[in-house]
Amino acid sequence: MKSNTRNVLLTAIAPVVWGTTYAITTEFLPGYAPITVAMLRALPAGLLMLLLARQLPTGIWWLRVFVLGALNFSIFLSTLFIATYRLPGGVAATVGAVQPLLVVFLAYALLGTPIRALAIGAALLGVAGVALLVLTPGAALDPVGIVAALVGAVAMAFGTVLSRRWRPPVPLVAYTAWQLAAGGLLLVPVALLFDPPMPVPTLANLLALAWLGLIGMALTYLLWLRGITRLEPSIVSPLLLLSPVTAVVVGWVALGQALTPWQVTGALLVVASIWLGQRYAAPRPVAGAAADAAR
Repeated sequence: MKSNTRNVLLTAIAPVVWGTTYAITTEFLPGYAPITVAMLRALPAGLLMLLLARQLPTGIWWLRVFVLGALNFSIFLSTLFIATYRLPGGVAATVGAVQPLLVVFLAYALLGTPIRALAIGAALLGVAGVALLVLTPGAALDPVGIVAALVGAVAMAFGTVLSRRWRPPVPLVAYTAWQLAAGGLLLVPVALLFDPPMPVPTLANLLALAWLGLIGMALTYLLWLRGITRLEPSIVSPLLLLSPVTAVVVGWVALGQALTPWQVTGALLVVASIWLGQRYAAPRPVAGAAADAAR
C-alpha cells in the first residue's frame, strides 16, 4: 500500500508541472506558434535523453515508438496548444477532462480491465469539477477548438493505455527518450509547413523553453511513464485533472488572477474525483523483464 501511494504521488508530479505550461507560455513565449512550441518541447529533450540512454529501438519497436510518440506528443501537444489559443475561458481544459472516462473504456477494450460504475462516476465528477474550476459564462465555443481538444483527449487516452500494453525490456529513460524524439521529429515538417518563422529567442524565451522541455517534458514524462508501468491506466489518468487545478493556482498566486468560490468548489470536486479513482482500482504488478527495466 505504501509503495502504491508513493507511485501515485510521484506520478502526480507530472500533471502538476504541466499545469504551469499556460502561464509560462503566455508570459514568456509571446509570438511563438503552437506547433513550433510543441516541437521545441519534445524534440530537444528527446534527443538529449537519447544521448544519455545510448540505445535505439529495434524491430517492431520502431513502429510502436512512432505511434506512441505521435499520440502522446505530436497530436496531443499540437491540439492542446491549438485548443488553448481558440478556446478562451477554459473550454479546452473542460473538454480535455473527458480523458479519464475514455481511458476506462479503452483499458477495457485493449487491456481487459473491468469497467466499474465507481470509475465512471469519478470521471464524470472530474469533468464537473474542471468545468467549475476553469469555465466562464462567456467562454467561446469555437468548433475547431472543440474538435482539437477532443482529438487531443482521445490521443492521450490511447497513448496512456498503449504505453501500458507496450512495455519494451529496456530502461525507462530509453523508452521515454524514444517517444519524445519520435514525437518531436514528426512535428518538424508540420511546423515548417504551417507555422510562421520562429522569433529570435531572448534569454527569457530560452529559459521558458528549457523549463517546458527539460522539466515539463523529459523529467515529468519519465515520471508519468514510470507510473503507467506500475499502476492501472484508470488510476493514472485521473491525475491529469491536477493540471487545470495547478494552472488556476499559478494564475492566482503568480499572475494575480481572482479565485472565486465556484473555482474552489471545482478544485475540491477534482480532488474528490481523483480520490475515488484511486479507491476503486488495485494496481497490478508489472511482471517479467519489463518490470526490471522500469525500475
